[in-house]
Amino acid sequence: MVYGYIRVSTDHQTTENQRFEILKFCEKQDLVIDCWIEETISATKDLNKRKLGRLIKRIQKDDLIIASELSRLGRNLLQIMSILHHCMDIGAKIWTIKDNYRLGADITSKVLAFAFGLSAEIERNLISQRTKEALARIKAEGKHVGRPRGSSNPCKLSGREKYIVQKLEDGRTKNEIARRLRVHRDTLHRFMVDNKIEI
Repeated sequence: MVYGYIRVSTDHQTTENQRFEILKFCEKQDLVIDCWIEETISATKDLNKRKLGRLIKRIQKDDLIIASELSRLGRNLLQIMSILHHCMDIGAKIWTIKDNYRLGADITSKVLAFAFGLSAEIERNLISQRTKEALARIKAEGKHVGRPRGSSNPCKLSGREKYIVQKLEDGRTKNEIARRLRVHRDTLHRFMVDNKIEI
């Protein structure tokens, strides 16, 4: 499948220029667009809330996405490389017209994918290091880190025993009570077993 992807940020912008560029490009490359994906949305929006996000999830090996330029895909390099990394994993390709990128299984794509993997690993390491430094600072200040002292298994339901019993006597189901207390039903069940709450 060949997809033509068009994105504009506001209703005041037109999609016609991008469509014209893609059609003109396809004519030269002897390609036919099987499906157009058009959306009016900011690139700052989460990818999962965009049509592009849904497209990325369903593309298959040898599929091709054509866009007028790389900036149409994402708001920053990391987001674009994340999209590219996913496409490379399944064997799909992304081509852009203005930037003249042919991103697929070629060396340029592999270098970008490597850069993405490296940058993601660096970010994970930085987060881990910042967390360790923050915990060390808190300990140095004499503050307790971790679970509250004297509580081997603290539960957010502690102190709600009477409430749970009352609701059960009123005929409420465990699922209803768990929703009201904003916990998973399994958490409620374990709490009832541990505290011998029965009706």
